[in-house]
Amino acid sequence: MAARRLSSATDVGQGASPEPRLLGAAAVRSLAAAHGIRPVKHRGQNFVIDANTVRRIVRLAELTPADVVVEVGPGLGSLTLGLLPAACRVVAVEIDPVLASALPGTAARFTPAYAARLEVVEADALRIEALPGPPPTALVANLPYNVAVPVLLHLFARLPSLRRTLVMVQAEVAERLAAAPGNRVYGVPSVKAAWFADARRAGRVGRSVFWPVPNVDSGLVTFDHRAPPSTTVERASVFAVIDAAFGTRRKTLRSALAALAGSAALAENLLQTAEVDPGARGETLGLADFVRIAAALPESS
Repeated sequence: MAARRLSSATDVGQGASPEPRLLGAAAVRSLAAAHGIRPVKHRGQNFVIDANTVRRIVRLAELTPADVVVEVGPGLGSLTLGLLPAACRVVAVEIDPVLASALPGTAARFTPAYAARLEVVEADALRIEALPGPPPTALVANLPYNVAVPVLLHLFARLPSLRRTLVMVQAEVAERLAAAPGNRVYGVPSVKAAWFADARRAGRVGRSVFWPVPNVDSGLVTFDHRAPPSTTVERASVFAVIDAAFGTRRKTLRSALAALAGSAALAENLLQTAEVDPGARGETLGLADFVRIAAALPESS
């Protein structure tokens, strides 16, 4: 889907409150009914109905009045309304055309003093190459469970201006993103995210704050962005090594990297050159180890 920009909301409807208001359960259901919206499971549409959860997310995001925030999957606007007063600009990326069209009006109704700070981009976040306006400095979002990791890695790569990210994802995904080497859930998402930022858990979120109620708990993860590792190796090469190393978790690196290197013997030589134990497994290695392995690969690999 091509990105479509919707005008920021500046028109305040009759009876709208002059002060920002956050959405509760009744307001969320009312907005959904007014726009004929039924949550779609395959898009992971679980709308936040708890204002305190929104306040918590905004507080943990540590936004400043100078921040330009990108929000993915704003839905009915629960989190958007909390972000608008905290930043100078919010760019909301929404794939659902009905939700995208409804959001400016919701901002005008519930946060009239800040509605002009909002710009809605109707697009698939996985296809975003750039965003309109000043470069974003923060990413804050309640990400759909089924695409959380791909969306994060895609946006981290496309938006190098980001300095901080705070996302709410499935609890299991949160654990993986923030896991350290040796942890039982450490894997591909952990290492690839580490290329862009330092991740840490920021708390759990119960199921009852959503409508409809999901079958899993959620978790908050904070990312402090930094420069990628200092290396001449391209990110794609490092990520290819990561994918191969975790292709079969029980295999040693000697076996796991055999196809990439050309044979088990060549993989062993490669690992020795990179000063990595050929008998080790991928879950014990840090990002720097994978960078060294990629750097030792023949150019034709």
